[in-house]
Amino acid sequence: MLNSTKAFAAAGSSFATRCATNKGVAPRSLAGAVRQLSDDSFPEVSVEHGRESGTWKTYGGAKNYNPGKFQIETFNKISPVGLSRFPNENYDIYTGEDGNTAHAILLRSHKLKEEEVKQTVRAIARCGAGTNNVPIDQMTARGIPVFNTPGANANAVKELVLCGILLASRRVVDGVNHMKELGSQGLAKERVEKDKAMFGGREMKGKTLAVIGLGHIGAATARDASRLGMNIIGYDPALSIESALMLPRREMTIADSLVGAVSGADYISINIPYIKGSPKEGGTHAIIDSEVISHFKSDAVLLNFARGELVDSDAMKSFLDSGDGRYVSDFPDDALWDHKNAVILPHLGASTGEAEDQAAGMAADTIQDYLETGTIKNSVNFPDTTLPERRKESIRFTVVNKNSPGALALILEEFAKANFNIVEMINQSRGKIAYNVLDIEALSEDVNVMDLKAVQEKITMLDGILSSRIIYGTPGAGYAKNLDGEYFV
Repeated sequence: MLNSTKAFAAAGSSFATRCATNKGVAPRSLAGAVRQLSDDSFPEVSVEHGRESGTWKTYGGAKNYNPGKFQIETFNKISPVGLSRFPNENYDIYTGEDGNTAHAILLRSHKLKEEEVKQTVRAIARCGAGTNNVPIDQMTARGIPVFNTPGANANAVKELVLCGILLASRRVVDGVNHMKELGSQGLAKERVEKDKAMFGGREMKGKTLAVIGLGHIGAATARDASRLGMNIIGYDPALSIESALMLPRREMTIADSLVGAVSGADYISINIPYIKGSPKEGGTHAIIDSEVISHFKSDAVLLNFARGELVDSDAMKSFLDSGDGRYVSDFPDDALWDHKNAVILPHLGASTGEAEDQAAGMAADTIQDYLETGTIKNSVNFPDTTLPERRKESIRFTVVNKNSPGALALILEEFAKANFNIVEMINQSRGKIAYNVLDIEALSEDVNVMDLKAVQEKITMLDGILSSRIIYGTPGAGYAKNLDGEYFV
């Protein structure tokens, strides 16, 4: 199953380099971040450019714009508990129908169209793990990081997986429907004992559960299923240290292939992301296909609370037709929704108040970190970037560019021409994107507001540069983009 391994490992690979450049100042450790946009000691260094008389210079309507605040646009109903993480003094929050000057977008299941992402947007956060409803490739091309909230809904989904095991093992749904039918005929009390034999089942204890994908949800499922007495087989070629620490302490088997994991398992839970393309192409579309299913036990139960597209529906239907196997999922399926051996639920995985609060809170924190400090964590298209606290005597400058040779040298050349001293620099890359964070010494007599604006424009208009930010001064200010040769501020 080399192709399946490739598909698992495809997500999350990144290349990172760090360096520091200064004049006699030692590099600082890359730990922590601070929510501090400016320092009272340097009021003369303002970077609120690109606005005229309180209106947006290039991007039109400013119905909800309040100078000095970050603008957060929401789609869907986002948990108020999560949104309360945004401090009122620095943030305004409004829905997608109310304006078009957003600095960041928060959404849940809304199918985001590219035209809904205005040129002012510099970050998007999905309150949940999956990001299939966000046009990732287009956002990457525009230099916009997309964040998710891995683990926020892990407990909610894990509980539903365990519930699915019980639903499939004891034919609970069939029993409920049968009793409703008897009740409508006035026969429920008379038949309640006699008909129980129709819904005999099996217990979980001592059975084998194969967990495919050992991220937050998979690891939690494995741990708690083990506590219920199940034997666990895990498979995840991209297993992280963090997830490994969450696995059951009692003995469990780690398989070296997908087929090796499912063979002989009584229950199989898939907990992997959906990636377009077949496993041969590095994707996960229909990764549970006829070849994998052919290794299932005849009475195996497949639990799919990840994504419907992970399973070949026709192959699964053939399996259910031929034996006593079961399929439990919270994704609609035209081929399986009414099969007698399938239990198809509404998409309930993360639909708990607790999960929605956690996801929204994590998304809010992630957006704040990025807008206020430049920190990147839990992005699906940008490299993770942990930043040191910005020194009080410095101004933070960030640049997003296409990951091509020579781009960093051109950026540094412009700083050198302006005699700006770089006291801290971090360069990270992932796929087609590079992200640079440079802290500029603000005490120097060479630094003034006009020089900052001029240098930012020169850097932004370099070949391959997508956007730049000066993180200092007024919230929301200091952002610029290169739009097909036009300087956008």
